[in-house]
Amino acid sequence: MSHKIDDLATLGLLGTNNSLAYRVGEIERHFHSYERWMCAAAVPSATHIADRIGATAASKAALVVTSGNDTWGNWLQILGADDTPVVAGGVKFDLHRIMITTTNQTGVWFLQFAFGATGADALAANTFCSLVFVSEGPGDRASPIDIQTRRVDAGSLAWARAWSVGNNAKTIAIMFGLHEYEG
Repeated sequence: MSHKIDDLATLGLLGTNNSLAYRVGEIERHFHSYERWMCAAAVPSATHIADRIGATAASKAALVVTSGNDTWGNWLQILGADDTPVVAGGVKFDLHRIMITTTNQTGVWFLQFAFGATGADALAANTFCSLVFVSEGPGDRASPIDIQTRRVDAGSLAWARAWSVGNNAKTIAIMFGLHEYEG
């Protein structure tokens, strides 16, 4: 007797990579998981850039990204090799949302988030996402902005950069939420 697919248990993300059960598990975990929000590390190091918000009394500062002269600013590392997994057992993660806590310039902003050894490496490998944000004043965004990234291995480095259209050396402060996956 052959079992129908709805009669069989599967291993989901712990099963065969890219199988139907694995892909359904990935979708389920993305929509039904615990989102962890990150901020600037209270005590940063070369491999520790971000803390989970509220992890310590000092874990509450946004990461500040600076624009270039009407172009992209320098890449800012926003996750270090020791920052993920946030929860033990996670082997992959994706950035899901950002919160802009303040800007010092109104108008159009471009933001990029990238994954790789450097921001430039990630750009060359096309492992980045971009978004447009319009600031009407300091701290004017009252809710998070959804972003779309692929899952990357825990321990991957993440980067951000900004462009304040028509301006030079303006800043935008962010925090971000991520999802983690067991397989």
